[in-house]
This record gives sequence, structure tokens and C-alpha cells, in this order.
Amino acid sequence: MFSNMKTMQQYLKEGKTYRDYWTDKTKKHLVGKKIVAVEYMSDSEIEEHMWHSAPIAIQLDDGHWIYPSMDDEGNDGGAMFTTYGKLPCIPVI
Repeated sequence: MFSNMKTMQQYLKEGKTYRDYWTDKTKKHLVGKKIVAVEYMSDSEIEEHMWHSAPIAIQLDDGHWIYPSMDDEGNDGGAMFTTYGKLPCIPVI
């Protein structure tokens, strides 16, 4: 599906940045998807990740889930901030 995706090295050779690479890669996976479910991670999922906090998890119409982590290493669940006036932050629980 994404076999024509350029490598990081190709982006850098073209004078593009890490931000360009990750933006394009993320767009190819998320743009146009529909959210079909929203729920907090279960206790068993939190335990499986060895986390202390449960983040919100969002299921997309292709069956994949996305959820925030506190860092790139996946050390714990993370909060998600929004631009909604009445929902500025979706907290971990």
C-alpha cells in the first residue's frame, strides 16, 4: 500500500527535514480515515504495556488503533490536548 514511500535518507538528500518525513508518513496513514470507536484502554491493556495510566484509544475505520504515550519510548499512557473549548484535554485515568 505504501511501497512507494521514500526513506528518511531520500528525504534528507532532497533537502527535506525529519519533520517533512514524519508528516508525510503520518498523513499517508491517517488522512481520510474515519473514527469508529473511542474508549479508554482496559486494565489488561495497561498491564500489558506495563503502564500506570490509561490513555484514550481511538479506533479507525481500517481497524487500527491510535493512542497517546508520554514519550517516544512508550513509558506510560499520555494525555491528548485538543482545540475544543469544552474539551481542552483528554486526560489519562
